[in-house]
Amino acid sequence: MAYYHRLGQIPPKRHTQFRQPDGSLYKEELVSSKGFSGIYSNLYHIYNPNEVKTIGKPKPFKWEVAKDHGLQQTHLKTSGVGTTGKDYLSARRMLMMNNDVMMGICSPEQRKMDYYFKNADGDELIYIHDGNGVLYSQFGKLEVRKGDYIVIPRTTIYRFEFEEEGPLRLLVIESHGPIETVKRYRNEVGQLLEHSPYCERDIRPPHELHIEKEKGEYLVQIKKQGMLHQYSYGHSPLDIVGWDGYLYPYALSIYDFEPITGRIHQPPPVHQTFQAWGFVICSFVPRLFDYHPLAIPAPYNHSNIDSDEVLYYAEGEFMSRRGIDRGSFTIHMGGLPHGPHPGTVEKSIGAKSTEEYAVMLDTFRPLQITTDALDFVDENYPMSWTD
Repeated sequence: MAYYHRLGQIPPKRHTQFRQPDGSLYKEELVSSKGFSGIYSNLYHIYNPNEVKTIGKPKPFKWEVAKDHGLQQTHLKTSGVGTTGKDYLSARRMLMMNNDVMMGICSPEQRKMDYYFKNADGDELIYIHDGNGVLYSQFGKLEVRKGDYIVIPRTTIYRFEFEEEGPLRLLVIESHGPIETVKRYRNEVGQLLEHSPYCERDIRPPHELHIEKEKGEYLVQIKKQGMLHQYSYGHSPLDIVGWDGYLYPYALSIYDFEPITGRIHQPPPVHQTFQAWGFVICSFVPRLFDYHPLAIPAPYNHSNIDSDEVLYYAEGEFMSRRGIDRGSFTIHMGGLPHGPHPGTVEKSIGAKSTEEYAVMLDTFRPLQITTDALDFVDENYPMSWTD
């Protein structure tokens, strides 16, 4: 979880009178998790957040499982993909999914959203592979850039504005449960411990309010149960004059993740960055290799008996893989062993460091690829361990 943060004006006590300059009350809203038992924030609106003008017809917004793909090691060659759709939502192409998590890519043509989005189904983790911009939400303004993980709690109302110049490529993960910092790296009050690979200084919350007071027509598209629900309001949802609490979107850069190394090869849990229900997220970053005199830097063969492992290759050359490009996905499914490609183990001996960056998703229930993913399947990958 994040830490306590506050922006703008708030009253001294919760649930007490807090008046606007004209004498009317600001409208308090509690945004809470796990009913009233989880983390929460209190927000103070100029207008009533329940004032809906119109509700449009819902639009389908879901992905279908590719039923005949079967059990096989999988390489999705998405490195050459350009734009994937017109806007932020239509450009989402979820490539794999189970009941706990979905993962996919998003490269929209339009760099600025002319509507707001609220995901009522799950938390989101957006990894910015390429691009820079600003996330605007009711919690304020958050500048985001290449290499950032952006954690967006469910029901956050937001829009992105990305810079027009340069490539824009996003990795999108949607979680059924809350996305949190790693439990074993926290003390009993939630503070990140000394041996954590990142700390609170690395977490960037919204840094200033962005108050939109003007009346008008404001569309909020709400994702719920495979549909996009069209809600129109007469005022902006970003009419917040102040808030405080523990629930808000924040950014953590992969470049601020400090790797844990050892004399012999370290297993993937040392790279863990986030946890959620049914999966973890790990970050592979530049690091020194193992320093035992007989160390083998390349990873050993591994049989996943209870998890599926996805690697998204962001930057650098991956010594244990052949034929993998920037932007590729590999999916190593539980029930099959996987490991370095032939020749890469011997080649790794003597190497001192790596400059690679990758995002790893490890699930504890089987993943299935979607019909969208079939466009990118490398048919030769399952046999690529044969000399």
